[in-house]
This record gives sequence, structure tokens and C-alpha cells, in this order.
Amino acid sequence: MFKPRSILGANGLKKDEIVTILDTADTFKEISTRPIKKVPTLRGRTIINLFFEPSTRTRTSFEIAGKRLSADVINISGSTSSTVKGENLIDTAQNLEAMNPDILVIRHSQSGAAEMISRNIQCPVINAGDGFHEHPTQALLDLQTIRETKGSLEGLKVAIVGDIAHSRVVRSNIYAMKAMGMEVRLVGPPTMIPVEIQKLGVSVDYYLEKAIQDVDVIMMLRIQTERQNRYLLSSLREYSNLFCLTSKILEKAKDDVLIIHPGPVNRGVEIALDVMESERSLILNQVTNGVAVRMALMYLLLGGSDDSVN
Repeated sequence: MFKPRSILGANGLKKDEIVTILDTADTFKEISTRPIKKVPTLRGRTIINLFFEPSTRTRTSFEIAGKRLSADVINISGSTSSTVKGENLIDTAQNLEAMNPDILVIRHSQSGAAEMISRNIQCPVINAGDGFHEHPTQALLDLQTIRETKGSLEGLKVAIVGDIAHSRVVRSNIYAMKAMGMEVRLVGPPTMIPVEIQKLGVSVDYYLEKAIQDVDVIMMLRIQTERQNRYLLSSLREYSNLFCLTSKILEKAKDDVLIIHPGPVNRGVEIALDVMESERSLILNQVTNGVAVRMALMYLLLGGSDDSVN
């Protein structure tokens, strides 16, 4: 039996729980390859996607995941919710719960929003990203993508490169990767590396060519200017000169290194076009796996067992 009531973050997820999610996602992935991409697993269930931030991949992925399990999926954006009339977030969540949904998926610009909602309603909550805090489903799909290529996760070395300070994806990946026995190295300009982040059990490097030489996976991040209250570098050109992953720099890495990116990608800023489209790049695989991972979470949170998927 899957124990978590909600998925609010990767922090706190145990290794066996992560393995259960990934194993279940492996089973569900096949559904997306069928001519008719639907199973009756969650027929009669209702899932509400409550998104207060713009999103293409994440919201669409959650919607497709629910519909492929035959759930009724309702999408609500911040601009169409009653919060624009002054209603607070807890009131919005409680009013939605009064309509008896089975899962509430929440994305919000404030860190801790998902946990606050979870404390005030009874139905399961899935955090689809909250402020600078966490984005647990992204970390899980990243692990799924790495595992299906490498075969296992234990002992792998990962370099995460870019705007570490403003990335909720980084935090979720650190927690999930450490739980799976992986080694994490953070790489970026000093202004984009949080002070004392090494306390999370990671190492820090400021030179891209050096940092990627012995790793198994390189995760590139975009610069999140929308979350910065001050500009942390002189120009994008300077950043690109120092931290863009090009084919020349990639020559320093291992031959079988994998390249992932949570998206959206700023081509030519953090990653060169030819690298993005190379055989080493698994960026589109991540998008595909996102649907399977979110299907698995919906199924497990609503009482499914990882060994009873039809």
C-alpha cells in the first residue's frame, strides 16, 4: 500500500516510495503507445488542476494523465478563479473540495502553497510547483528518464547547471536523487548558488568544463528572470559564454553522458541547438515520461497498488 496521502514535495519521500512510483509509471507508459490511449482505471473520479502560474507542459501533462485513466479533469487558471475577486487561497480550495473532487493539483507562485492547502482540505493534493520551494513530479520524471536509460540510479553522478537559486526543480531533484543514492553537483555563477546549499549534501562548482568531466547526467536549467528581484549577471551573452552547454564543451564529458532539461529551453543561452537535438539529449523523453509518472501518482494516491496495474 502506498503510504503518502499527498505529494507535496520530494523531501520526505523514501527510496521504496520513489521506486514504487517509478515502477508503476513503467507499467502505465505502455498505455500512451496504444491506438486508443485510455484505460478505465479512474473512471468516475474527478481531478481538479488549479494553476495560478502559466504552464504548458505541466498542466497539459496532468490533464492528459487524468484523461488516459478515464478520470474527469477540470482545469482552473488563476485568472478565472475567485481569487481575482479577493477570495483567499484556502477558501478557494475548500469551496472546490465541497464539490467532492478526488485529487487537487495545485501550482502557485508562493512557496508552501500546496502544503497550506493540504492542511485545510481532506482530499489528496499534488504539488505541481510552488514558488522557489519544490516541483516533485518533475524530479520523479527526471529519475524515470535517467533510470530507463541507465538501468539503475544508485551511484550515478549528476551535474545540475544554471540558475540554482531560483529553481524549485533543483530542490526536488536534490532530495529525490539523494534518496536514491546519487551524487549531485551544482554548477553556476556564484550569484546563482544559494549560500550554504552544501548542507543538503551536494557539492558546488563554478566552472562548467571541469564540473561535467566525470558525471553520468547533465541537467541544464534556464535563467528564471521572472523570479528574480534583481539581475544576477551582467548579460545573457556573458552567461552563455561561460555556462552554455556546447558540443565543444561536451567533448570534456563521458561518451555516455545523458543530457536533460526541465524546460522551457532557451536555445543558445543554456544549451546549444545541436546538443539539444543530439542522441545524448533526453529532453523529449522527459516530457513523455511526465505523463506516465503523473498517471502513476494519481493511481497510487487513490488506493492503487503498484503490483495490480491492469
